[in-house]
Amino acid sequence: MVVNTVAVVVQKNLFHVEKQVEINNIEMGVLENGIPYLTGRGLESMCGVSHGPFHRLTSNWAEEKHKPRGQEILKLLIQANYMEESLFIRAEIGGKEITAFTEPVCLALLEYYAFLSDEPREQAIKAFRTLAKTKFREFVYSAVGYSPEQKMLDSWKHFHDRIDMTFNRVPNGYFSVFNEIASMIVPMIHAGIIVNDKLIPDISVGQAWSSYWRESKLESRHIARINYEHEYPEYYPQAKSNPQPAFAYPDTCLGEFREWFRETYITYKLPTYLLGQVRSGKLNDTLSNKVLQTLNPNSKLLSKPEKRAKIIQK
Repeated sequence: MVVNTVAVVVQKNLFHVEKQVEINNIEMGVLENGIPYLTGRGLESMCGVSHGPFHRLTSNWAEEKHKPRGQEILKLLIQANYMEESLFIRAEIGGKEITAFTEPVCLALLEYYAFLSDEPREQAIKAFRTLAKTKFREFVYSAVGYSPEQKMLDSWKHFHDRIDMTFNRVPNGYFSVFNEIASMIVPMIHAGIIVNDKLIPDISVGQAWSSYWRESKLESRHIARINYEHEYPEYYPQAKSNPQPAFAYPDTCLGEFREWFRETYITYKLPTYLLGQVRSGKLNDTLSNKVLQTLNPNSKLLSKPEKRAKIIQK
């Protein structure tokens, strides 16, 4: 007796949908991080395929990518530098879970069903031609009435509100990590990365610096670090547990922190942090690499298609 097993990729946290609409029977929307998508129902309609074959392909991608159809689609995904284990992101809207298919997956499936399939679909051909003339992101943004400019303003609000709430919290003679990393957060916002309650880079920096502080025994050369009460703006989910203890470090080691931040964190640890955000679907390679190149022109780009392709095909 042969038992077919399905490899299911578990996504711990669902992304929130910012906006979603249905136009000409095509469901599409934008996630809270600004990433545009088509729902599963919207994409299968665009591709001109029935629900059964589409569901088998997308829900069982771990096996389907090794079959002839999957191999053709995988080639298109690799060309687009899409190397994730799943073809979709799990998101929620109004308490209901949906599957969100992002640009590289949508274009790969449309191209396959339009030109490479044994039975090319007229719907896929028309859709692919439409998206070839109009950028996918602009197409969805226009359809749902989404404004990336407004989301950038929201990012500035998230950043400035946190600055305001920590400005007078740190005792004289000490500094906080959050206030010191504006040189990283500001370029991230300028690059188009939406900084909100889901993407909080100061936690990554704080944890890495705390480890360095202990391992280098910096307290023996300065004075002990202290706790201060750190609070998040009330519209952050984290505000429910305000105030939260955070470390403040003596000003005498401020120069050492800045050197470590520039030479160690930006150069070696930030790429790892951003890669984790890319893999979770919170960022895309283009924005992440733009930040890295802005902060450190000599940094290595996140996208390594030839290496990542070997991983996904294992």
